[in-house]
Amino acid sequence: MLAPRTVRRRILFAAGTSLAVVGLITGCTAGGATTNTQPTNASVEGNEAQGDTITIGYSGPAADHGWLGAINNAAIAEADKYDDVDLRIAEGTNDANLQISQVETFINDKVDAIVLLPTDGAALTQVAIRAMEAGIPVINVDREFSSTFAARATILGDNYGMGVSAGTYICEELGDNPDAVVAEIAGIDSLPLTQERSAGFAKALSDCGLSVTNRVSADFTVAGGEATTSQLLAAAPQIDALWNHDDDQGIGVLAAIDAAGRDEFIMVGGAGSANAMRLIQADDSVMKATVVYPSTQAADGIRLARLLVQEKAMSDLVEVEIPNRIVLNAPVVTSENVEKYLPTAFES
Repeated sequence: MLAPRTVRRRILFAAGTSLAVVGLITGCTAGGATTNTQPTNASVEGNEAQGDTITIGYSGPAADHGWLGAINNAAIAEADKYDDVDLRIAEGTNDANLQISQVETFINDKVDAIVLLPTDGAALTQVAIRAMEAGIPVINVDREFSSTFAARATILGDNYGMGVSAGTYICEELGDNPDAVVAEIAGIDSLPLTQERSAGFAKALSDCGLSVTNRVSADFTVAGGEATTSQLLAAAPQIDALWNHDDDQGIGVLAAIDAAGRDEFIMVGGAGSANAMRLIQADDSVMKATVVYPSTQAADGIRLARLLVQEKAMSDLVEVEIPNRIVLNAPVVTSENVEKYLPTAFES
């Protein structure tokens, strides 16, 4: 446990957020979380009201993927809503060492808070801990650090839940067909997020007596999706349902399906791109559903950073502290509800 001390409230957001400095707070709890005296009567109006200007530092991976571009843009747009937020954005990078140096710069600049979507959660853990020890609250987005001491709050999509949602939908669509052939096109198998998605998918399928019959892994790119899908289709002459983990690589997946002239199965996507949703809305292809992996996580991180630094609470909770962990939902988008989700979807 860290000894109680007086620290300067700072929030730093990496990869597309802003930073702000607001006064002093006293106390530090296990995990580096700061204690404060947030008001018990938080309201939407009070939280939106302008407060002291704060500086938020934002750092994240390179936007070489539609979802990553969307998450960065959403963070910037959220910061722009507030006149009391000064957002400092580090250049997106997939180099962990460069991102570490970006966070070190935020620490030296004494920002109020940091929002960080790490290119590698484990590699960025120690520098995040240094920020926390310097009194700068860190909001961890999407890819978790390897220590709870590295962040005041963590905002995640539900990768395991994505798999459960996709598997549950397929079970419902295939009904009581124990011989149904289910295929899976995963992302990068070495990543924990891919492993979690596959584990959730397998668990949901097992609950209705099904399992994955044919599986390949791609690399979250259009080219990778097309190449691996071509291999899968060649190996599986009959498929009843297919889950593709990522709608960006799904562009290539659909190209391979069209090239092979296959349409005997239903396809479920992943992440929730606008491209996929428009296909679902048109209802003239194998694409029948996608599972949302919210691209709002960094924007939510900016908003939480602002609340933390300005000593405000979440207006819809009775609790007077910002939660230390938030896992967002993974809903299934179909033709029945696509109009609800399409306005906030990202372009692949």
